Amino acid sequence: MAELVKVAAVSDIPSGTAKVVDVKGEPVAVFNVKGKFLAIHNTCLHRGGPLGEGFVNDSELTVECPWHGWVYSLESGETTFNPGAKVKTYAVKVQGSDVFLEI
Repeated sequence: MAELVKVAAVSDIPSGTAKVVDVKGEPVAVFNVKGKFLAIHNTCLHRGGPLGEGFVNDSELTVECPWHGWVYSLESGETTFNPGAKVKTYAVKVQGSDVFLEI
């Protein structure tokens, strides 16, 4: 059974921003894309760049690594540069004013 872990308040992650949180020793980037919360592992597979600092394309729900431009789906974690390669994604639950990840 999945465990819910509180990672932030909704107000901590305004629309159009991301917050990097530590979840049981793993860096996770939580994004607010026009009120939709999505979460992926914060580390780019290419060279370890911080995805939480990347450019978000809100119409395609992707994030571009700020270091070398690898693009990841915020929904599936898959990268467009290396078919089959993907970062871990996390289900996000918003309950009241709190943001939780399922782990």
